[in-house]
Amino acid sequence: MNKIIDGKQYAQELNTNLKNSIEQLEGKRKPKLVIVQVGDNLASNKYIKNKLNACSKVGIIGELKKFDQDINKEELKKEISALTNDSNIDGIIVQLPLPNSINEKEIIDLIPANKDADGFNPQTIGNVMLNNSNIYPATPFGIVKLLDWKEINLVGANVVIVGRSNIVGKPLANMLINRSATVTVCNTKTRNLKDICKNADILISAAGSANLITKEFVNKEMTIIDVGANFVEGKYCGDVDFENVKDEVKYITPVPGGVGPMTIACLLQNTFTLYKEKENI
Repeated sequence: MNKIIDGKQYAQELNTNLKNSIEQLEGKRKPKLVIVQVGDNLASNKYIKNKLNACSKVGIIGELKKFDQDINKEELKKEISALTNDSNIDGIIVQLPLPNSINEKEIIDLIPANKDADGFNPQTIGNVMLNNSNIYPATPFGIVKLLDWKEINLVGANVVIVGRSNIVGKPLANMLINRSATVTVCNTKTRNLKDICKNADILISAAGSANLITKEFVNKEMTIIDVGANFVEGKYCGDVDFENVKDEVKYITPVPGGVGPMTIACLLQNTFTLYKEKENI
């Protein structure tokens, strides 16, 4: 049995289906996604390039609005306001991180729910919690889709999430609760973390701590979803000690090539959903 959950493969399937749907929009304008970037963070540049390339492949118009590192908050708010009022733009995302001088939450909250392709708006998050949303935070959305793709039953499953961020941990917990999973949310300071993780059916690590999850944290029937994005000695890696853990579990996602491609695929899906709602399709 192949233990590796190939996020690249499934993301490609989703993107192919999305491309076909967009090609059927004869006589209509194409969906449009705008990415807002402040400064020149090298990792952000890579992520943005991947997102724009994905947009191009499926037929979504992708545009980057890049601002200088020293732009002040009020000017940035003015620029974002102009984007939110542009009727030809369906989705807007703010590429994180922002400079320390700018409050990320304050800027993210400027993106209205009807253009919130990342799924970060408080209204979006509230609807996710209430199980009443067509838009989901892109990374949790991708994780749930991966679990469904592998036909991993969530009903009654003991799920442990390591990480409590507003972007992954918290919304993902609510999405899984809505699917009748039993969810425990931990963090790197949780007492007895190893013992809690070891009893999980599904372990999702989004702590941003390289090699946090070792083989002592896992069991043979476990599915591991590694959301970590860390750079160690110039190499990209997740939260899981992959080489020493992969043979000790049932399924595992690699880093890179697991959750990352799914996040982008779901970002594009969100953009298309917002487009359809706007165009009454």
